[in-house]
Order: sequence, then C-alpha cells, then structure tokens
Amino acid sequence: MDVSLLLQNVARYISLEQWEAEYFTSLLSEHYVKRRHLVLQAGQISSDSIFVSDGVLRSYTTDEEGVEHIINFAPKDWWIADLYSYFSGQPAIQTIEAVEDSCLLLLPRAKQELLYQKVPKFERFFRLLVERSLVSNQQRIIDSLSLPAKEQYLKFCKRYPTLINTLPRKHIASYIGVTPEFFSKMTAGLLKE
Repeated sequence: MDVSLLLQNVARYISLEQWEAEYFTSLLSEHYVKRRHLVLQAGQISSDSIFVSDGVLRSYTTDEEGVEHIINFAPKDWWIADLYSYFSGQPAIQTIEAVEDSCLLLLPRAKQELLYQKVPKFERFFRLLVERSLVSNQQRIIDSLSLPAKEQYLKFCKRYPTLINTLPRKHIASYIGVTPEFFSKMTAGLLKE
C-alpha cells in the first residue's frame, strides 16, 4: 500500500515521528473501486474517513423526482465522508460514488478514536480538516444563493482545476445547480468572451 501521498497530506497540518506515521498507516485499509461503485449509499451509516489516493469520488443527494444534486467532488489527495452520518451515527443523507476507477484509503471511526488516544496530534489534524470543510461548504451555500451560474462555474474551475476536463459535463452542471443544456450554452458563451 502506497501511503506517500497521504503522509504528504497529513504533513501540511502536523509533523509526525516515524512511529506515529507507521501506527497511523497500520490502521488504514486500501480499497480499489471501479467507476460508478457506491462507496456509501444514502441510508447507510458513514463509518469511515476516506482518503482518495487515486481517482475521483463525488457525493450527492437525490430528490423526490430522482434528480441528483452533487454536493462535492473528492479528487486525488482529498478526504471525503458524509459528516452528518459520521458524527451522528444516523443514516447517511449523501451517496458517495466513484466517478472513475479509484484507490481509497479508509480509516474506520473506531480506529480513528484509537489513533486520537495514541497520537493526540491527529485530533488537531482532523479538526482542521473538518473546519476547512465547514468553511468551504458555507461559502458554497452562499455562492449558490447569491452568484449567477457563470460565477459559480468560474469558482468551480478554481477549486477543482484538475477536474474541469475530466468530469462529465452533467456532473459539473449538477454541482453548480443548472441543467446540462443551460450549462452547454453558458460554457459556449464563455468561449466566445
């Protein structure tokens, strides 16, 4: 299991001694999933912190008409979970799906609690991840309520520069809250500018 990218991710927030890194990585399990595999289905309990070692995941909800509304993407070097379910123990609201074949490193919640006890600095690490997620989600809500679709798309391009040319256009349209048809017209207009 290659954990070098994960350890670089952790090093952005906390420094680890060799034994701490080894203990942390011993708690992980590696999973390879195919495109369209449901990593978490709405209604299940989210019990893992998921690190994307390679590939891309998306989280979404589905409304009563069966329309998907994308909440987030998690490209390589990102973490993802249904935080509501993870922290409350209640059924997940979101579905998490592989957009492409992906390699994931999973840290079960029970093992994460052991990690906090043995290496307390990981509490800081995960607190910082959750804080960043909270800030990002709040900004996204504000953007979706106050910005036109074009501005939301430009922000999407800044947030996910590696995904612009790899994601299906319908996923990007869903993320910014427009129909695929409107999205095509809008991006065609941007090319003319």
